[in-house]
Amino acid sequence: MALDVAVPDPPDLSNRGKPREFELQDETLGSEDFYREDIEDLLQEGAWKEGFNEWAEYTDLDEAQVRIVSDLGLFQAFDFYWDPTDDRLRFDVPTIPDDWRERDATESLDSSTVSMIDAALQDLGRAVHETLEDYLERNEEASDFGWGKETYGRRGE
Repeated sequence: MALDVAVPDPPDLSNRGKPREFELQDETLGSEDFYREDIEDLLQEGAWKEGFNEWAEYTDLDEAQVRIVSDLGLFQAFDFYWDPTDDRLRFDVPTIPDDWRERDATESLDSSTVSMIDAALQDLGRAVHETLEDYLERNEEASDFGWGKETYGRRGE
């Protein structure tokens, strides 16, 4: 059953530190560029909405659970970035915070619902990631965002 909820704003990727799943490499000496600004532009241009709508078609979450995710700021906590060491697009998915029992917005959650929400957030991350990859393929020739072989070398080869 498809959700009937408004698409939340895409995450703001500015002013973020090192991605959670990223390992610094000696050869780059901290000069990594995660291209978050460019990715944020793609999310705002429609990739977030397309990915969210696709996810909403098949998620097991109901409207109340989506409202909890929104109230906890988890949609805004997604992180999408270019991994310069693997030369690919990656994402980090937020999880329900450990203190969910103490928060008013999550009174109706139990452990199995928390697990279901965490799995649904993984699915949303994958859906948006796939949509972003589609946007990158469509923009393979250099675009306003700078995406393309000139920027990322091996991509598409």
